[in-house]
Amino acid sequence: MTIALLLLVAYLLGSLSGSLLLGRLRGVDIRTQGSGNAGGTNALRTQGWKFALGTVLVDLGKGVLAVWLALRFGGDVAWLPHAAAGAAVLGHVWPVFHGFRGGKGAGTLVGALLLLWPVSVLVVIGTWLLVLTASGYVGLSTILAGFSLVPLALLTDAPPERLVFAVAAALFLVYTHRSNLARLRAGTESRFERVRIWARLRRSGA
Repeated sequence: MTIALLLLVAYLLGSLSGSLLLGRLRGVDIRTQGSGNAGGTNALRTQGWKFALGTVLVDLGKGVLAVWLALRFGGDVAWLPHAAAGAAVLGHVWPVFHGFRGGKGAGTLVGALLLLWPVSVLVVIGTWLLVLTASGYVGLSTILAGFSLVPLALLTDAPPERLVFAVAAALFLVYTHRSNLARLRAGTESRFERVRIWARLRRSGA
C-alpha cells in the first residue's frame, strides 16, 4: 500500500504542470499557442523568459519532490525512487488535472535526477548545451541529452534499476519528441539560430 500510494502521489505531483498553472494566473493556455506544447521551450517562445523560468522551476521541483518522498518513505526498495521519477514524468506528459495534455517530460526528469543520480545532471545538461549550441535544435538536444544517460550508466557500473531507468528515459524522450523528429526529417523544425555559437565561430574564422 505504501508503494502504491507513493507512486500515485508521484503521478499526481507530475500532473501539476508549471506552464498550465501559471497560465491560469495569466489567463492563457499555452497549449493553444506556438507549438502547442505545455513545456518550458514553448513557454519561452510565447510568454517570455520570466514565465518560462517559473514553468521550469515548478517542473523541476515536482520531480525532486516525487523522488524525495520515495526515498524518505519507501524503505529499502531500491527500484522505488526510479519508479516514482517515472510516475512523475508520466504525470507531466499526461496530467490528470489538465485533460491528459501536458509537456514532454524533460524538465521533470532532470528534477528527479537531481536527487536520484546527481552526477548525471551535469552530463545531461552538458550534452544538451553542446548539441544545442552546435545545431540550434532544442528537441534534438533533449533527445541526445536523454541518451547520454545510457553510456553513463554503463561506464559507471550502475545497478540494474538505474540502467533500466536510463534506457527507459531515453526511449521515452524519443517518443515524446517524435513530432520534433518528424519535422527534422521534413526540414521544418524550428531552430534557435542565436545559440549556434559554433557555426558563428566557424564563419568568423573562415
